[in-house]
Amino acid sequence: MTATPPEPTKADRRRWARYLAEERAEAQVYRDLARRREGEEREILLALAEAEGRHEQHWLDLLGGEPQRLPAPSVGARTLGWMARRFGSIFVLALAQNAEGRSPYDSEPYASAQMAADEKVHREVVRGLAARGRRRLSGTFRAAVFGANDGLVSNLALVMGIGATGVSAQFVLFSGIAGLLAGALSMGAGEYVSVRSQREMLDATQPSDYADAALPDLDLDANELALVYRTRGMPEAEAEARARRVLEASRTLDGSSPATDALTLPGDHEVVGSAFGAAASSFLFFASGAIIPVLPWIFGLSGTAAVVLALVLVGIALLATGAMVGLLSGAPPLKRGLRQLAIGYGAAAVTYVLGLAFGVSAG
Repeated sequence: MTATPPEPTKADRRRWARYLAEERAEAQVYRDLARRREGEEREILLALAEAEGRHEQHWLDLLGGEPQRLPAPSVGARTLGWMARRFGSIFVLALAQNAEGRSPYDSEPYASAQMAADEKVHREVVRGLAARGRRRLSGTFRAAVFGANDGLVSNLALVMGIGATGVSAQFVLFSGIAGLLAGALSMGAGEYVSVRSQREMLDATQPSDYADAALPDLDLDANELALVYRTRGMPEAEAEARARRVLEASRTLDGSSPATDALTLPGDHEVVGSAFGAAASSFLFFASGAIIPVLPWIFGLSGTAAVVLALVLVGIALLATGAMVGLLSGAPPLKRGLRQLAIGYGAAAVTYVLGLAFGVSAG
């Protein structure tokens, strides 16, 4: 049996007003997202907005009507609203998923058990919507983020190590450009070979018409055509029934154009994509990241100023790529951003120390 909540205080009423503002902001986010969707996704988002409206009414009832002064929603809710109105992207859903997971209703004495349960279910609904977008973006996004991140980390480590030896700024610049081109070409070539090889393997698995001309000569009761269908995933009884239908149909023709009933595979080639396209995108993604550590030397800086600026620029880029990965995976973006930053700076620190040691020994 639920305990009766204590008599509300002024602090309670202020908290209710804050909850009211948050619920309204969340409902508006879902309505804004729904405007950019169609069909089932639109209906789901509008249903979420309606549910937030029920929560909003709960706090209005406790407050006895619209308060004279309503607090502003939190920074996170306002940010979500701004993004939903302008972008409506997967990142908004990922942020909304995290927001639903931080509901205070579990420990709120004036929130009903149903409201707390609603928020948990909302998180799973938003997770499901976000998962659809993640699946649509996963291949391209992974290539973009990890290609750029590879360029950032590898070229930062290269210019830090070379710069620490005490060589001239022109040599650091040349090394950075060479590292950019070598890495981007290697990534592009590797992606081309990978995609090309995968397409060739798919070609080898496609059904062919190699045995079609021999179908009329097979024994209707004892034939291996059923085995063909079984290798392609059909149950034994269904494979035998289809084999019999195909053979019977083939014997009704004159033999010049034998009947075929080959199983077709899904659009694997479309999923894999073009080898040239994958190579070009991999080259560009890597190069876009690898150019950032070199920018200070391109613009004529040298020494400590160039090193510090390179670290700052790459740090910002690593935080951004890490945060995007976190958002897409439903993890805290700041934590993922800091992890990417630590990895990149760690690699640069190792090569910088080695460069210092080499510079001292060479000197």
